[in-house]
Amino acid sequence: MLRPYFKQRCTMEEKIKELRAAIEQASADVTDKARLSDFWQKYLSKNGEVAGLTKSLRDVPKEDRPAVGKTINEFKQWAEAQYQVLSEQVEKAALEARNAAETVDITMPAKIRQTGSLHPITLVKNEIIDVFAGMGFEIYEGPEIEDDDHNFTRLNVPKDHPARDMQDTFYITDDILLRTQTSGVQARTMQSREPNTPIRMICPGTVYRNDYDATHSPMFHQVEGLVVDKDISLADLKGTLELFCKEMFGDSVKIRLRPSFFPFTEPSCEVDISCVMCGGRGCRVCKNSGWLEILGAGMVHPNVLRMSGYDPEKMKGFAFGMGVERIAMLRYGIDDLRLFFENDLRFIRQF
Repeated sequence: MLRPYFKQRCTMEEKIKELRAAIEQASADVTDKARLSDFWQKYLSKNGEVAGLTKSLRDVPKEDRPAVGKTINEFKQWAEAQYQVLSEQVEKAALEARNAAETVDITMPAKIRQTGSLHPITLVKNEIIDVFAGMGFEIYEGPEIEDDDHNFTRLNVPKDHPARDMQDTFYITDDILLRTQTSGVQARTMQSREPNTPIRMICPGTVYRNDYDATHSPMFHQVEGLVVDKDISLADLKGTLELFCKEMFGDSVKIRLRPSFFPFTEPSCEVDISCVMCGGRGCRVCKNSGWLEILGAGMVHPNVLRMSGYDPEKMKGFAFGMGVERIAMLRYGIDDLRLFFENDLRFIRQF
């Protein structure tokens, strides 16, 4: 008669042998993650068939459990090793399939990605800033919603001046408006300094006027400059603007100053450059004059200095202002200001 241990061991070995054969057969069918998961659930999960062998130890006599348990553990380790091999095979197959799907055909035409660029107004504004920064000018900015005092009064613009007309200025209230010029930044800068402190600054920014046609826009960009110091003269103004024009339009460009009038400068002048289209010989653009108006300038009016706490007897200064769109139109040969604001990609992509 067989001893219980031998009989139990034979029964367990038979179960393991049958289960090993079943696992080997099932392994051949595992080709993807779904079947790998089913394999785990059936054989190696908490309720799987391998775990069932461990549970059957309860039916083995105590004295026989160590030997039978060792056999079960060895089989369990083998089954887990089988699963690990299958898992690596499935992962490798998935990676190969993914790589095959993502293979780049180097004979196919390349996809050209459109890259953006800066707007021509921004390009020209940045270049203007760079030129004056190279001459030692500081860059200042100010509010676009301005008060009447800084936009007009402190710039020596009287109450009855046409610039204050509702037809030219976008008023928000009686005293608050959209600035018509960046000159208010100059007044604010002088106010913020100690009296009679030297200043060398430019203030680029957006301004607003009630005007719209081929050469005017209700919203446009200005760069205004201010220099205040002792012994400043009109010659300093001319030398500064001549250097600026040569940097922007080339060494061959010439400038001239024509007498004009601005409330905040005295004397005042308009600055022309020799026509960049014809070289000063005369053409349709310059109306056969050989000259193009580019900006306004002049010596700072004593009243402007005085209202900002400066002594006009000790300090002198010059100021200038230019439209960025005007410079850009001359730079690129554009004859309609409205092109800058239509966002037509056929136009913008040329820059």
